[in-house]
Amino acid sequence: MPAQRLKQMLDRHNIKYISINHSPAYTARETAASTFVPRREFAKTIIVDMDGGKVMAVLSASRHVDIMALRNLAQANEARLATEDEFRELFPDCEVGAMPPFGSLYSMRVFVDEMVTEVDDLCFNAGSHEQILRMDCSEYLQLEQPVIGAFAIKE
Repeated sequence: MPAQRLKQMLDRHNIKYISINHSPAYTARETAASTFVPRREFAKTIIVDMDGGKVMAVLSASRHVDIMALRNLAQANEARLATEDEFRELFPDCEVGAMPPFGSLYSMRVFVDEMVTEVDDLCFNAGSHEQILRMDCSEYLQLEQPVIGAFAIKE
């Protein structure tokens, strides 16, 4: 079960969450629509190759990552979107493209676009294309301790 590790961590920290099952969806836009979640409240996780290592970029489903802005925020020399083949093995308990925004589970740095911090509840993939979790955004930020900055642009 893909979300098991994530749920165990949240339970260990006494964080309340709601698990929502839905029909298969493979993009953040589709998932938000199929679960009736506004795209602004649905966080997608993008894997970025930054100076030879992988990091997570978490942004609203209504936005695209501005790779140059993210590179500048991270003070990195190089940054590019990682391919699925490059990160598939980093997430053995997740379906490809359904990674939750918890780099702490995978020993990865996490960057969160500032727009994500403006919502009360945050929804995100829970490791599968058929399940999302909803939790308090402030609890997510407190638990994950990401780098926050502006690196997303409108679709």
